[in-house]
Amino acid sequence: MILAVPKEIMPGENRVALTPDVVSKLIKKGFEIYVQKEAGLKAGFRDPEYESSGAVVVSDVKELFGKADVVLKVQRPLFNEELNQKETDLIKKGALLITFMYSLHYPDLAKECAEKGINVISMDAIPRITLAQKMDALSSQANIAGYKAVLMTANELGKIFPLMMTAAGTIHPAKVVIMGAGVAGLQALGTARRLGAIVEVSDIRPAVKEEVQSLGGRFIEVETDESLQDENGYAKEASPEFLEKQKQLIFKHVTEADIVITTALVPGKKAPILVTEEMVKNMRPGSVVLDMATEFGGNCEISEKGKTVKKYDVTIIGEPNLPSLVPTHASEMYARNLQALLEHMLDREGNFNLNLESEIIGKSIIVHNGEVVHERTNALLEN
Repeated sequence: MILAVPKEIMPGENRVALTPDVVSKLIKKGFEIYVQKEAGLKAGFRDPEYESSGAVVVSDVKELFGKADVVLKVQRPLFNEELNQKETDLIKKGALLITFMYSLHYPDLAKECAEKGINVISMDAIPRITLAQKMDALSSQANIAGYKAVLMTANELGKIFPLMMTAAGTIHPAKVVIMGAGVAGLQALGTARRLGAIVEVSDIRPAVKEEVQSLGGRFIEVETDESLQDENGYAKEASPEFLEKQKQLIFKHVTEADIVITTALVPGKKAPILVTEEMVKNMRPGSVVLDMATEFGGNCEISEKGKTVKKYDVTIIGEPNLPSLVPTHASEMYARNLQALLEHMLDREGNFNLNLESEIIGKSIIVHNGEVVHERTNALLEN
């Protein structure tokens, strides 16, 4: 079974799917591994490290894809301008692609893979169950994103975070508001608290209140009878009535904050608007907003994907790929997620087995044997 790791071609993507450490562990499990030349360089991993781990470093990307039984990527397949070909044209028929496909946002790409006979497992579809914790790449990358978000906003803010009592007077702590208490939001909360900020957190799921408080945050609670969490533990799309009630409550907290970090995503849906233009207008000059959801529409009404802009004297950061800004550790964590998934697919004799009866594989496989088998993706294609 040959695993291939190509260099990521999405602009701004610095991560790599496998690190040398994980390569050596997978080779011991019986896999053969081919890595494209300089695939890990932006993440701090050089070709000699891969070779020392037992991988074969390949210069020709067409040869790499042509050999692969399993292609391991971070980003979805794109058009390779250098070769003037789509990556989906390079993957051989019957091969398995494992990546962040986000098929609920890009259903046509899933259809294209089906037409070309490429099987696809999407890392964003890994179910949030105990058995799959080691494979939960969404969580591993969100952890990195939450940490980096705080550092980026702290760098833009013209104030320090902690309370400081000096001979020159007292400096009051910065106030941080975090929208969304998922993995990224909780990591942002923990990081901001360690830096000394006062942190308030808003989330549509009342169940996360205790987690927020255990990390030293104050929970901004919107009273509701709605169930706002799906069976997989992800936030569901809230009703317009709830969102309106939330905006009214949030307005006061946002406009008094030094920093607002938004992390709210709903699988397959446009990100909800949580910070309106009116809120930004009423924030203090010098405040900072970081919108972590710009890849899927954005939580801030006036953020711009991939840009840091200043509007109404407020700095708005629209960085869509925060984990890529911490590529070494992000790659290490993602590689371990892939390792756990690949080892899960080995049977007792050590043979690779794509078992659709497995709850993990059954829920995360998007395309199999020329068909889109993921129900929600199929529903989008039929509409």
